[in-house]
Amino acid sequence: MAALLTIKRFCEEYSISRSTAYRLRDNGDVPHIKIGRATRIRREDAERWYASLCEQYAND
Repeated sequence: MAALLTIKRFCEEYSISRSTAYRLRDNGDVPHIKIGRATRIRREDAERWYASLCEQYAND
């Protein structure tokens, strides 16, 4: 079973604001799972998002 992050934990691990996390979710940049009213992000999706940032800035 994949590890799931709460929005709060995602923000803490990647040093982003809560509003940025929700914007990333709403824009589809970070896939998410809804469990009832709760939003969860798979750790591998979060890592993939972060790796894409590193690649993006490495190419600039």
